[in-house]
Amino acid sequence: MQDEELRAKVRELVAEVDPRSNSRAAFRGAQWDRGLALVQFPVGKGGLGLSPKAQLVVNDELRKLDAYVDNLIVNPIGIGMGAPVVLAHGTDEQHRRFLKRIFTGEDIWCQLFSEPGAGSDVASLSTRAVRDGDEWVITGQKVWTTLAHVSTWGMLVARTNPDAPKHKGLTYFLLDMKASGVDVRPLYQLTGDAEFNEVFLNEVRVPDSMRVGAEGGGWNVAVATLMNERVALGGGDGARGGGNIRVLLDEWRKRVARGEGDAVMRDLVVRRWIEAEVLRLTNRRARAKASAGTPGPEGSVGKLFSAELNQRISEACIEVMGAEGMLFASGYPMARVREAALFGSNPQKLFLRMRANSIEGGTSEVMRNILGERVLGLPKEPQTDRELPWSQTKRSG
Repeated sequence: MQDEELRAKVRELVAEVDPRSNSRAAFRGAQWDRGLALVQFPVGKGGLGLSPKAQLVVNDELRKLDAYVDNLIVNPIGIGMGAPVVLAHGTDEQHRRFLKRIFTGEDIWCQLFSEPGAGSDVASLSTRAVRDGDEWVITGQKVWTTLAHVSTWGMLVARTNPDAPKHKGLTYFLLDMKASGVDVRPLYQLTGDAEFNEVFLNEVRVPDSMRVGAEGGGWNVAVATLMNERVALGGGDGARGGGNIRVLLDEWRKRVARGEGDAVMRDLVVRRWIEAEVLRLTNRRARAKASAGTPGPEGSVGKLFSAELNQRISEACIEVMGAEGMLFASGYPMARVREAALFGSNPQKLFLRMRANSIEGGTSEVMRNILGERVLGLPKEPQTDRELPWSQTKRSG
């Protein structure tokens, strides 16, 4: 399909379902029905069977028509991770039930992987799922669960066979976050917000129909989720000068307007802008090469670069602001946010929040290990417990 044909489809969508007079869910539902939601998905499932690169054309036209909404605002975990994983590993019934509502934002999703004793080594998790007829009874604790307090569904990995090696005894489930026995508690951050949570699972019953993939095959599905997460966290397909770099540019313009724009600070701002543009173009290439399911290691490249660049950009914001950057004028409301963390023009909040970027979604150290092994071909670090039954391994919690 030619780019102009795609753009014509977008213009037709906006003309027939005006986003100014329809709800966001209604407009995005129509976008899904026309295959313009995730164009790399199959026809009839939100896409047109095209290259992911074609989505950039669709989004560009939506921006021109003032009809674009970033997926990170609508449903970051559901769209970035849940949808491609359900498409690749779920059943046809799961496709029908979940995919469209993920994109419209009618169902918000979260990810239930990390545990107090299983962070970077997710495969060592201890949350237990025991089969009881056509249901599974799940007990355990998860932590750092973004948006769990507003989520409808969670992607959950639990241990179904403690006598198998840690990577082989796991099974992947879709968890109803309103089910009996699910207890979500806030974790407040440096910003004063609680977008993260800890989740306690006390004999939660999950139908076997909510299992994704084979029993004991949860690790492969989890890896697909994590790889999609890194593509999502690596950055979107934003326009040049957008995102966090815009906050820095705004602060620089204020400084110039006050007659304080010195050459040294200008050099810092230009360096950060160049790095942001390199990241944007790298992400575009990665998304153009990705396919629905499990992306390659390019997602880890974007995630690593993005995490460390976001921190450098936010630090530059504070430097440009001078003494004003030491103040956090908005205070600490201790609020539970309703959407993903987006900071507008608040550089102090950006600075505090970006501290987490090099930890969440896989630490920068883990990203370097992945790139060393999968791109450079370096040997893996020794793992003495890889073939041991999980029940015999040493654990931190």
